[in-house]
Amino acid sequence: MSSWKVSREYAAYSLDSMTIVAAQNEIVAEFEGMADWFDVYEALVKMGRELGSLEEDERNDENSIPGCQSNVWLKMRMENGIIKLEADSDALITKGILSLLLRVLDGRPPGEILNTQLFFLYDIGLSTNLSPSRSDGLNNIIGTVMDFARNNGTQTS
Repeated sequence: MSSWKVSREYAAYSLDSMTIVAAQNEIVAEFEGMADWFDVYEALVKMGRELGSLEEDERNDENSIPGCQSNVWLKMRMENGIIKLEADSDALITKGILSLLLRVLDGRPPGEILNTQLFFLYDIGLSTNLSPSRSDGLNNIIGTVMDFARNNGTQTS
């Protein structure tokens, strides 16, 4: 079982991540009315179109996430004790998934990110509908953010 395949009930017990829980609940509510995976897919593609792009020089090896089915770039930095994330991909569905991750994780302190469970990925059906290679890529993206949070947990700027 992948690390992000957890239930909402488990995540709600983490008092340190209530704002992340609220962001995830908002995403789950947005996807609840969708009749099938095709509707979810269309919503992710739309979100991918709406997500800004990294500058060409930011699409580099340093920001590249290995092990993804498509090209994925994740720019991470610490700013005033919070993690700032920017992401891009050459695949719209992946960009849509990145958009959701940014809504939940961007602008949070490292400790808050490390103390959360990303239940929304399960609740909106990504755990059962992504191909194995996309699931592996998603786990790599999440792992990269978690590693960055772990490595910068005491840094304030």
